[in-house]
Amino acid sequence: MHTYFLSDLHLTPERPQITAAFLRFLETDALTAERIYLLGDLFEFWIGDDAADMLGAAPIMSAMHAVSQHVDCYFIAGNRDFLVRSNFTVKTGFKILPDESVIDLYGSKTLILHGDSLCADDIAHQHFRSAMMNNKSFCDDFLSLAIPERIEKAKQARMQSHEHKAQVSMEIMDVTENSVIEAFKKYDVQQMIHGHTHRQNQHKYEINKVQATRYVLGDWHTSTSIMKVDAAGLEISNQAIA
Repeated sequence: MHTYFLSDLHLTPERPQITAAFLRFLETDALTAERIYLLGDLFEFWIGDDAADMLGAAPIMSAMHAVSQHVDCYFIAGNRDFLVRSNFTVKTGFKILPDESVIDLYGSKTLILHGDSLCADDIAHQHFRSAMMNNKSFCDDFLSLAIPERIEKAKQARMQSHEHKAQVSMEIMDVTENSVIEAFKKYDVQQMIHGHTHRQNQHKYEINKVQATRYVLGDWHTSTSIMKVDAAGLEISNQAIA
């Protein structure tokens, strides 16, 4: 058996080809897995479970639910879809895990997370995490707004995000080595899997004289990025998205 990891699809009606690629995965390869983990930013933005139909997410969630009837499926929220709540689990069958969760991956104790918590040098984003993402009062207030108002605020946030990315170097938006090393030590693991940075790669470390590896998933902007793990090892496959 094997396990799949995916991250940063940023699904939106504006890019139907990416949604089509994800649905193909759910209808084919996904059904062969033992477990599936989605590590955040599945959607370009998520303004509440009650707005799923308006955002065109219903067919996606239905396809996810069909897979969950045969495969153990898990979801870690990213900075774009941190407003998922219990109804998301009901509609998709994907169990929501806390960011920075430790799992047993075929005998390897592994830390899985979205990845933005490791980007300590991106001060603006860390402020967003503390003031909004992890602020229950902010989230509750936002979800109490009318859906059209939430959509407008989400569009404004996307524009601000694009402006921020244009003004800040890629290095600042990437993880910091200190944060990575602290996470390895905090959770006492030698393996870490995350997304967020869109920089598909693997990085080697020596933590307390023990080898450790950080695997980074890519985004689905022009090609898929799917990590397949089994007892023999792991690989990340990429297929162009038409």
